[in-house]
Amino acid sequence: MKSKLIKNPIFVALGLIASALFSFFFITSCSDLADRKNTAFSPEYVGRSACIECHQKEYHDWKGSDHDLAMDVANDSTVLGDFNNALLEREGQTHKAYKKDSLFYVYTDGEDGNMHEYLVKYVFGHYPLQNYLVEFPGGRLQTLALTWNSKDHNWFYMADSVYKNMSVTHTNWLHWTNQAQNWNSMCADCHSTNLKKNYNPQTNSYHTTWSEIDVSCEACHGPGSEHLQWAKKSEKARGKITNYALAVKTSGLNNKQYVDNCARCHARRSNFSDYDAKSNHIYNYIEPSLPMEPNWYIDGQIRSEDYVYGSFTQSKMYMHDVQCNNCHNVHSGKLRFQGNKLCHQCHLSKDYDVPAHTHHKGYGEKGEGLVSAAGVKFEVGSGTQCINCHMHGQNFMGVDYRRDHSFRVPRPDLSDKLGTPNACNQCHTDKSNQWAANNIVKWFGESRHFQYGEAFNEAKTSSPHADVDLRNIFIDSLYSAPIRSVALTMLVNNTDTNNNLLMHALTNREPSIRLAAVRRMNLNSQESLNRLSRLLNDSLKAVRLAAYQRIREVDTSLLSASQKTALQKVDSENYQVLLFNSDFPVGKYNLANYYALKGKNKEAEKMYLAALQQDTELSPARMNLAHLYSVMGMAQKAEEQLKRYVNENPNDGAGYYNYGLILSENKKYQQSLTNLLKASELSPENERIDFNIAMLYEFFGQQEKAEKYLIQSIDKRPELLDSYLALLKFYMRSNQPEKIKRLINETVHRFPDKQSIARIRSAVSKN
Repeated sequence: MKSKLIKNPIFVALGLIASALFSFFFITSCSDLADRKNTAFSPEYVGRSACIECHQKEYHDWKGSDHDLAMDVANDSTVLGDFNNALLEREGQTHKAYKKDSLFYVYTDGEDGNMHEYLVKYVFGHYPLQNYLVEFPGGRLQTLALTWNSKDHNWFYMADSVYKNMSVTHTNWLHWTNQAQNWNSMCADCHSTNLKKNYNPQTNSYHTTWSEIDVSCEACHGPGSEHLQWAKKSEKARGKITNYALAVKTSGLNNKQYVDNCARCHARRSNFSDYDAKSNHIYNYIEPSLPMEPNWYIDGQIRSEDYVYGSFTQSKMYMHDVQCNNCHNVHSGKLRFQGNKLCHQCHLSKDYDVPAHTHHKGYGEKGEGLVSAAGVKFEVGSGTQCINCHMHGQNFMGVDYRRDHSFRVPRPDLSDKLGTPNACNQCHTDKSNQWAANNIVKWFGESRHFQYGEAFNEAKTSSPHADVDLRNIFIDSLYSAPIRSVALTMLVNNTDTNNNLLMHALTNREPSIRLAAVRRMNLNSQESLNRLSRLLNDSLKAVRLAAYQRIREVDTSLLSASQKTALQKVDSENYQVLLFNSDFPVGKYNLANYYALKGKNKEAEKMYLAALQQDTELSPARMNLAHLYSVMGMAQKAEEQLKRYVNENPNDGAGYYNYGLILSENKKYQQSLTNLLKASELSPENERIDFNIAMLYEFFGQQEKAEKYLIQSIDKRPELLDSYLALLKFYMRSNQPEKIKRLINETVHRFPDKQSIARIRSAVSKN
């Protein structure tokens, strides 16, 4: 069963690009069911002006907020940057911001690397920085790298801050004119209301639309037309209608539901579709990323932009029912209270706002301030502020200082061990981690709680003891679902104990846990396949898609008729997701893989080439394109792609292996041998490389070397009967009777089952 169940997938899917979006729990209005039972329910977006009369306080809180100023048309009242012929010198080029005929322009590096003039059409955000959007053909809006620092009032070039130590030229997909800085796919859904991306992969163009240009009322509450009708009804008639006839429920929620409302924009995530208020769960249109490397540190601290959700949902505060609006006015975005008063809502000041806890100088005491690793100036006394020890942050997008919402206790004692930052040394940059750890011991004693990063680090280093701690984290409900999911994901060994745990986790109520189990479990039995197949009918799209991807690895003859039907249904959903994300290079790559597996070779070729045009460094697309050309009988084209692949990936043994095989197919045997030997050097564990090297040496008449590599392939994988049979056939071809006899005895002893003996006899009789 084990040898039959899993087949080697040719095409490997890459994860979708994660960026920030909002998500919402909703309850669909059921007002006037009698009036609707024969008609489709489709509430419409009506705009903020319809809300102001009844919701003036909420409107005035919102006015001027980050949501209100998320995006706007570029004009004299919205543009904050200096467009008075301002100059920025960079890498031998002079960038310029200026006005002409009351319009805003920049002179900057373009798609070809040369300097061009561009009209600024929209502003994007306002503080601490403001971006500017330029319109390109095909409905694209691109985010200029030339960025206004509205905190310090100067221009800077975004790529220099975000992609430090990288040379981001016009040929790279990270350049401002390419997909990584494309507004339609990377930014728009979080900065406008009722955003529809409308990307067409056949024409590589967008027809993106919105109801309101910024994040307005209906971005969070859903389309309001039915609510307006509700407001006109009498009190008696309203009583029959749930949730005020709004599509999205935002009150009367538990903290998980409430926080999920914000995940669509405040989570690093993968997207399945445009946001639809009729959806009933965030995992039907996004999948939030787990707090794992490389986007988080091994202990869950922020590393790349995580948009808060991935940090907050691992915190003890989240586990104790704290939600966004306990600290934030959700309409203005401002804090409910300033300073430690915000924390004193739950944490008594007599216990925590005292020197015995803070161990820092108070405001007004003598001393000197500190400049943190992020360049933030902390004055004397600021060490007594809760957030500076428990919510330390870092700069993103150059100048945007954001705080870690995992609300953690500083652990300098783990920094050297795990390679993680800590709040103490992020401020006291001139001191060592040990210095900070010693002070913590002096103030709070020796004892420290176990931190899950310790277990994750053990797993990362493949420690044999890691799985015990990982299993303990998973079964402990005091940890949040994301952390328990990471524990499942990082299980080291494919043991029966672990696989039984994973199969049990398939029925967990938390979707992130079900997803982790789907992706980590072994499909090594019919039982595991049957259990996984049930998730093709899961209530959540994210789980269905993950189950689909795993089952695609399996020989479909092992599926029942009902399982095949369920698989086909999810196949249609999967295709729509692939189309939605096909504006990304990785999205095109995944769509090409889908077409290739369906035998639609021309469509696959088109998408692979389009992906490589967008991102020349997307090497897996080149590898799979080469394989596609081989399948299509275009061996020369396959060779050209693989030659370029190994030049771009000189340390990839798989690349040299495939290149060597295609060179043999093209009868370039000496070149083939050279590349296969290189492949063996880079991938010494792959016994198939040794087998192919042996065949070439035999072809060249170098029998001793051929024998050496066949024996070497057996030594690497002694459990494989095929390696023994290959050596046996070689001895027969080279007429070595003594070695034949000895190897037959050895093979029969090694594989005494009837099926193996029958194969040995067959090999002998045919030769």
